[in-house]
Amino acid sequence: MGDSLTAGYGVDPDEAYPVVVAAGLKEQGVAARVINGGVSGETTAGGRTRIGWLMKQQVDVLVLALGANDGLRGVAPEASAKNLSAIIELAREANPRIKILLAGMKVPPNMGAEFSKKFEAIFAEIAKEDEVAFLPFLLEGVGGVDAMNLADGIHPNAAGQRAIAALVLPKLLPLLGRAE
Repeated sequence: MGDSLTAGYGVDPDEAYPVVVAAGLKEQGVAARVINGGVSGETTAGGRTRIGWLMKQQVDVLVLALGANDGLRGVAPEASAKNLSAIIELAREANPRIKILLAGMKVPPNMGAEFSKKFEAIFAEIAKEDEVAFLPFLLEGVGGVDAMNLADGIHPNAAGQRAIAALVLPKLLPLLGRAE
């Protein structure tokens, strides 16, 4: 579940990181169906209203990658944190055995140092409080790297999507009962 970064905005649908992760799982011998629940423009508030729809399907592992649009819009970090925790709670209500991987996010420096620090911190705090697996920064090695992004400088290109998949896959494998 995510935003345009997950949806694969600007790249061929087969190049979006969830599809690349699915291929990596298959290579590892993991039989899994990966659903790309990315929606361009999605916020944590939108995800909170949408999680019920997603959970109507059999979801055993949820990769929660929301927050980028909250940060870019200057949404109070406390509000984003409340929404993310609510998504986790609602997912657990729908499937008490669900395993969750929370992907952290950062904002550009133009949002101000104080906002950036508070925003980045919510993800680690939620992961600890809600006892979910954690990927500190979804765009590690991709964000701000021209060669990894489309011309807009925000959305990952195919190489960036592969780099994100390379970050997600090792965090996902233990949740699927495989060694990292």
